[in-house]
Amino acid sequence: MLGRLSWAAIPFDEPLPLISMAVVMLAILGVLTIVTVKGWLPYLWREWITSVDHKRIGVMYMLLGLVMLLRGFSDAIMMRTQQAIAVGGAQGYLPPDHYDQIFSAHGTIMIFFVAMPLVIGLMNFVVPLQLGVRDVAFPVLNSVSFWLTASGALLINASLVIGNFARTGWMGYPPLSELAFSPDVGVDYYLWSLQISGIGTLLSGVNFVTTILKLRAPGMTYFRMPVFCWTALASSLLIVAAFPILTATLMMLLLDRYVGMHFFTNDAGGNQMMYVNLFWAWGHPEVYILILPAFGVFSEVVATFSGKALFSYRSMVLATLGICVLSFTVWLHHFFTMGAGADVNAFFGIMSSIIAVPTGVKVFNWLFTMFRGRIVYRTPMLFAIGFLVTFVIGGMTGVLLAVPPVDFVLHNSAFLVAHFHNVIIGGVVFGAFAGYNYWFPKVFGFTLDERWGKAGFWCWLVGFYLAFMPLYVLGLHGMTRRLQHISDPSWQPWLLVAEAGAIVIMCGIFCQVAQLYVSIRTRELRRDLTGDPWNGRTLEWATTSPPPAYNFAVLPQVETIDAFWEMKRRGLTPTQPIYETLEIPRGSPLGVVTAFFASVTGFALIWHIWWMAILGLLGAAVALLVFGWSDDRERELTAAEVAQLERARRGLRQPA
Repeated sequence: MLGRLSWAAIPFDEPLPLISMAVVMLAILGVLTIVTVKGWLPYLWREWITSVDHKRIGVMYMLLGLVMLLRGFSDAIMMRTQQAIAVGGAQGYLPPDHYDQIFSAHGTIMIFFVAMPLVIGLMNFVVPLQLGVRDVAFPVLNSVSFWLTASGALLINASLVIGNFARTGWMGYPPLSELAFSPDVGVDYYLWSLQISGIGTLLSGVNFVTTILKLRAPGMTYFRMPVFCWTALASSLLIVAAFPILTATLMMLLLDRYVGMHFFTNDAGGNQMMYVNLFWAWGHPEVYILILPAFGVFSEVVATFSGKALFSYRSMVLATLGICVLSFTVWLHHFFTMGAGADVNAFFGIMSSIIAVPTGVKVFNWLFTMFRGRIVYRTPMLFAIGFLVTFVIGGMTGVLLAVPPVDFVLHNSAFLVAHFHNVIIGGVVFGAFAGYNYWFPKVFGFTLDERWGKAGFWCWLVGFYLAFMPLYVLGLHGMTRRLQHISDPSWQPWLLVAEAGAIVIMCGIFCQVAQLYVSIRTRELRRDLTGDPWNGRTLEWATTSPPPAYNFAVLPQVETIDAFWEMKRRGLTPTQPIYETLEIPRGSPLGVVTAFFASVTGFALIWHIWWMAILGLLGAAVALLVFGWSDDRERELTAAEVAQLERARRGLRQPA
């Protein structure tokens, strides 16, 4: 009846998972209690859970990413602590089995459920506003995409207390991930959570490619789009091209595990290196799926806080497109030690060096934008400057690893861990935090506290260097990654410094939580009544903060790059605009209903509860059919209603 599920799946003999479960359950119950007592549930259901407004969905993506960041960081600091104390005769506090699950969950969560939701969340909120349009191309599909991502996150967190998670690392390499070596449900949790969330990400990619290519304000040609829209387009194109590779690869591994096929086994014609090739054919474009939107954020932030147009806009666009294409030509540098031969290694080594060139172009563009600019050192700009220094270091170590003989020495070492985090934290995470601080007043109508924001930045910057520079040294000394116990006592001082760095980063997270709390408490003093708190350059600042459901009552007419800056310079804001009747998409429960059935189906497949899996699939199919037959998907706002709403939002009096 319940397949492999039994009471033995709950780790009653392991205190850490039980304590974690208790804390999470208490937090959830506390939130549900507050929501119920305050009577907020109808509002949350109507305005957020079933909303198809791209701005609300973007906020929910960001919230999911930040919550999962806390989970992923808790795994990280547990690993750092274990390595710092489990030296020589000391065994630490994490047994090998639990430690293996933690580093696997940490990597999976940080890539798929922190970095991806943060960058897609920013894209969701900002891109339609910068394009000067009223929504994305497929609003309901946008909701389905988010809730499927949340469903995958739910399954990963369920593995904390029901069963276990994979012990294979976040890449899930066979043969370790095959049934013969991982017979429990850990790898199944990994596979189904990524399959479900991956479908949501692919749908997002399709949505944004369509939106950017087909929906733009009148007069906005491709080379008048803001750079963030270009990087979102490149990232979305990579999603559409690369995520089907991951989906097919994980499905082949599922077929190996569930029906005894031999795609990646050691016998019957299987080839485990085919998995590695396919995984990284997706995996290296994934790096640019994450970093390109961050590049777009930094382009907007640097231009705004330097008071100048971005230096050499066209070269920035061409560099973005160059990275988009070249990202599919470098995947083999992740496994130079496979034995593909000198010619193959040489080709991928050369391409891995060449792809650094367009990134270097971007760095010089940002530097020349700041040159002789009137720089304002607000929190987003600090993250941008910290990124420039940190990312250049990470990029140089990446070019070093692109040299096959060097990679033979440093492959699978702590040096590689330091390089990867150098790029992801210094690039993606700093970019997400820069965007969070930059666009927060546009989202909620009030600015964030600068003192706490700057304190958070300095803790993140200093903490990063303390946490990961020692790993470069340890990698050169021969320390491999994923070690649960350290046999060489001479490595411990470096590991203690890394542990101190993780603690400083934790202080940075506390500062950011305090920043949000203080800002909300003092929001009346921080109101943005202009819609343009930073003297911005692009169209999102042309509407009020927060924007209305329809974004723009009258679509802006674009005549140049930095359209809003030009409108302000020429005084083109209309004093008496002519309003038209608008059609606004209605909220839809399809996203959350589909995600519910996807979660049920995924859980059932993990535990081999076949009747539940069938019911889950049927439920999702029925939900899709019901929505497909519905034609009540939009509501109409008359011109008079739009005019009344605009007067109320902008604080204008009714004309006599």
